[in-house]
Amino acid sequence: MKAITWHGRQDMRFETVDDPKIEEPTDIIIKVTSSAICGSDLHLYNGVMAGMQEGDIIGHEPMGEVVELGSAVKRFKKGDRVVVPFTISCGHCFFCENLMYSLCDESNPKQDKAREELGHSTAALFGYSHLTGGIPGGQAEYLRVPYADVGPIKVPNHLPDEKVLFLSDIFPTGWMAAINADIQPTDTVAIWGCGPVGLFTIHSAWLQGAKRVIAFDDVPERLEMARGIKNTEVYNIKEVNVYDQLMDLTKGMGPDKCIDAVGAEAHSTSSIMNAKDSALQNIHMPTNRPYVLNEIIKSCRKGGIVSIPGVYTDEVNKFAMGPAMNKALTFKMGQTHVQRYLEQLLSLIEEEKIDPSFLISHTVPLAEAPAAYEMFNEKKDNCIKVVLKP
Repeated sequence: MKAITWHGRQDMRFETVDDPKIEEPTDIIIKVTSSAICGSDLHLYNGVMAGMQEGDIIGHEPMGEVVELGSAVKRFKKGDRVVVPFTISCGHCFFCENLMYSLCDESNPKQDKAREELGHSTAALFGYSHLTGGIPGGQAEYLRVPYADVGPIKVPNHLPDEKVLFLSDIFPTGWMAAINADIQPTDTVAIWGCGPVGLFTIHSAWLQGAKRVIAFDDVPERLEMARGIKNTEVYNIKEVNVYDQLMDLTKGMGPDKCIDAVGAEAHSTSSIMNAKDSALQNIHMPTNRPYVLNEIIKSCRKGGIVSIPGVYTDEVNKFAMGPAMNKALTFKMGQTHVQRYLEQLLSLIEEEKIDPSFLISHTVPLAEAPAAYEMFNEKKDNCIKVVLKP
């Protein structure tokens, strides 16, 4: 089959690879009908994620049609349309039983590598680092899905791929980001980043009952899209001082809840610091950047909650721990427990409370994925979200 493979920093290739096979009775094989490039795939593309190996098949936002089933699979039959969560979870360990699917104790076949770096192993993830199992991903013609009865969700035929594809990752991620913020009806919620996860976080904050939502970014097309979501107040970080703006908007109190939807590759407002970060990245030095986190810590009201759906891959230098501790901030973060939210979010789509296809700016053949990565990374051609069609 054909797939997108990783060969180093900014080197994605469309190549012929081995077809997947049923390896365990709990596996299914799907023929991928749609996949997508995620913002966290850019961490792979830019070489900031440890544990990658040349030739890895990437991609963790796939859906498709079931074409083969292991003998123990009960929930699916051939021909079913399914969306596949990026988290691979066994369903029976302590963490899965407590609905913390991204912390599964069993699914990662390379737990020793994870323990070395993290202290414990987390769940395996599709198409990501070997710290998360090195499991072949979904930017491919076919995909093996382990623990099939625990992971995928069957979707009805009347809903096109474009409306349900993002159940694989970014819609649940935005939803959990808002849940982690424990949004109350009186809350002002500030969101850093209006990329795909940030936009779903904005929608989720409103759907979960926020009184007020304020969002920041510096990409015009993202800002415009955020501006169209209910009464979201949107600001360009190149035009305002974020802290001063938030103090003005909240009469000096600060937002009740702050959400970092940016992650490891945040940019500074200083061109000098950005040049330094780029230089470090070019020589493969750690580049998990503190700018958004520190701005959030400074801006969040005392006793507030900080939610972090943005992916970090390593230590964050110059993290403002002192201000965070002294302001009594609560931090909630983590990879998304996707399976926990799938039925609820599919219902929201079927009830037309949200149409996730609003996010798609480009749909391209799988063969054009390497060029699409460059476009997405460089924010060319008003690129917000790329869907790949094998």
